[in-house]
Amino acid sequence: MVDVNIMLAFSPLEPLYFVFGWLTRVLYNFFGNYGLAIIFLTIIVRGLMIPLNIKSQKSMLKMQALSGKQAELQRKYGDDKEKYQEALMQMQKENGAGGLSGCLLPFLQLIFIWPIFRIVSGPLIYLSEVSRENIDLMIALGKSMGDKVIGPVVNQMNHIGLVKALSENTQFLTECVKRGFLRMDQMVDLHFLGMDLTMTPAWNPKLYIQDPKTYFPLLIFPILVLATSIISMELTKVMKPGYKEEKEAKQREKNNPARKGQSGTDDATANSMKLMTWMMPAVMLWTTFTMPAAMGLYWVVGSLMGILTQIIVYYMFTKPYEKKKAEIEAKKEAVFKKSARAALAEGNTDGKSSGKGKKGKKN
Repeated sequence: MVDVNIMLAFSPLEPLYFVFGWLTRVLYNFFGNYGLAIIFLTIIVRGLMIPLNIKSQKSMLKMQALSGKQAELQRKYGDDKEKYQEALMQMQKENGAGGLSGCLLPFLQLIFIWPIFRIVSGPLIYLSEVSRENIDLMIALGKSMGDKVIGPVVNQMNHIGLVKALSENTQFLTECVKRGFLRMDQMVDLHFLGMDLTMTPAWNPKLYIQDPKTYFPLLIFPILVLATSIISMELTKVMKPGYKEEKEAKQREKNNPARKGQSGTDDATANSMKLMTWMMPAVMLWTTFTMPAAMGLYWVVGSLMGILTQIIVYYMFTKPYEKKKAEIEAKKEAVFKKSARAALAEGNTDGKSSGKGKKGKKN
């Protein structure tokens, strides 16, 4: 059987864990506060993704601008999907649209969850720099003193129970220090604003009755996670290019069933998009109730950073694009009206001339 600890030590994401752990340790030593270290780690990580977010938005705007040409390609190639896709990719390449930035951003956000989780569930390794061997020795010692000392589920990946035992059990801490498994200066304070960030917010009402001072403050994290994720989700919908036109098209479809399909999305696609949209907040809320509170803090700050990024991108790129698009549409409409008036005036002139000719001929 393969040793779990060996698998953890040689994880393909271990270099990423090391970098995130080092950065968190630097921030913790600078601020002297675990919560602030998590907050600024999140700001740095999400801040580094802002250029990618901007690139993704610019690519989306270019795709929006090419929608007319895309429709022409669809008419040109009809049912020949292979040639249509080739032509579409060529058009996107020539105009700098498309690319992997739109797919890469959510992928990176998902990948970065793992090192954050490793840090918040294994602070003795990533913050205190306790060796993995000493972690194993302390776990073995704790178990030899009874399962109640560190709890039944403790390993290198998740040793929150070990941290709690070291903080609350003086005899166990003394024995670990005496045997050289841990130095006193390696003990870290994992509280923030009076809350223990190693604790997990509870969904069981009994725990709030038994220990209200611990669990009621932690409830702020699930509430903020849900609120910020919903706000971010709504902003994504409202601030996307063409939202106004899409909303108007859907309203026309609602008022007149004969127009159904003009908004560009069928019911199945719309339902799938709605499901995907709500899935991320649901996952975030679930993890908040199953992981240490530090993970909930990461989600909240990450959502706030996402909201800030959306606002920046909207006012830098989307709004100017929508304004320029509206100006072009207004000019086209003005030209069309002018041409229509000229054609009408010319028709009236021709009609009068024709009438005069008929009268002259009759005379």
